[in-house]
Amino acid sequence: MDKHTDLKTAILKDKIKRVQQEDGYIYITGPIKLPVNLDGRTVMFNWYSWLKDDGLEPLSDEALIESLSSRQLADHQQSSVLVYGDFEHADEALIRMHSICHTGDIFGSKRCDCGFQLKQSMRMIEDNGAGALFYLANHEGRGIGLFTKAMAYILQENGYDTVEANEALGFEDDTRQYEEAIAVLQTLRTKPVRLITNNPKKTDAISHAGLSLSGRIPLWGDVSEFNEKYLQTKINRSGHMKAEQEVHTIATS
Repeated sequence: MDKHTDLKTAILKDKIKRVQQEDGYIYITGPIKLPVNLDGRTVMFNWYSWLKDDGLEPLSDEALIESLSSRQLADHQQSSVLVYGDFEHADEALIRMHSICHTGDIFGSKRCDCGFQLKQSMRMIEDNGAGALFYLANHEGRGIGLFTKAMAYILQENGYDTVEANEALGFEDDTRQYEEAIAVLQTLRTKPVRLITNNPKKTDAISHAGLSLSGRIPLWGDVSEFNEKYLQTKINRSGHMKAEQEVHTIATS
């Protein structure tokens, strides 16, 4: 290796973790200091991103780094996680498994509550003193992708609800998976966590993976004429817990 290759590998090697799975490896890079503008204040988070690789043998640091230029990663979004405080050791930590929403998170669309949930969960994590927000890139439109989501929106403008639109386009209501995010979570923290969610599928996924949940915190808000039907469909068709339901303590295993 030339001196430049030696230097970059020396800089990056301590920032790479590997998580073995049955069908390959997850490579995690970070932490990276990320000053975030939250309500006009600068809040310091630590940022990690991860990459799933189907190879059954782990790549060396050098091989992983050298493969990046040929992977065309810009064509396929990768997931990441924002960590606040001493997430590994804190007695109380909040987590949010947040599905990417191009229209809500970026443009501020009020057709859904995703943008509100993103910012509000960041505030809750900061107020708690420790936590992590997982931003899941392959979850657009509950797993159908952005282009298909646009078609689903057209159907919704013509009387379909969210579930009916997804099903009409050949998908299940919700195809999201959480295995990769949970594997990353297990790498960053072994103590129990409290999950910010209204979706019982997320609590079930974490519990089934053997992680300890100390509780659930609901996250409702930003209700308007534009998303009222969408939110009601979440409850009536997708099993989301109602806003007025009490927070249930989830028994740890």
